[in-house]
Amino acid sequence: MTYRAATESSFGRKIMAGHHHEYRAAVTWTGNRGTGTSGYRDYSRDHVISCEGKPDIPGSADPAFRGDAERWNPEDLLVASISACHKLWYLHFCAVNGVVVTAYEDHAEGTMVTDETGGGRFTDVVLRPRVTISAGDPERAQQLHDDAHEKCFIANSVNFPVRCEPVIILG
Repeated sequence: MTYRAATESSFGRKIMAGHHHEYRAAVTWTGNRGTGTSGYRDYSRDHVISCEGKPDIPGSADPAFRGDAERWNPEDLLVASISACHKLWYLHFCAVNGVVVTAYEDHAEGTMVTDETGGGRFTDVVLRPRVTISAGDPERAQQLHDDAHEKCFIANSVNFPVRCEPVIILG
């Protein structure tokens, strides 16, 4: 496959191949109960994720790892990132292909396994978007999920399969 140095986006802007985008986030541990990490049960896994100009995200570990179930954990954020990236590409492709989306909801699910050392890895993520369209071809709406998957930055960055099981509703 041959790539051009620059391509025209559907928005009429030049997109340079190989252009770097940088993202910054600060994670601040807020779980010191007064004795730091003096013992495994002596500290909270709570933290705050912040990016300049955006609301903070309260974070913790998964409850299975002594975290707070009411706070976002890294595993939640990974699954949500894949789902959100897919959705953004999908809506883009629908807009430029005459498919009018009026509702989109995804109930994504990731599976992680742990090993004997306590470490682990994700084995897969399944996206289950339920998309309502008011205009356009439902078959084309279904196919555009493949295009979105091909372009999704996050799905292209992980080392496990990401599957998509969309449902298209004409309404």
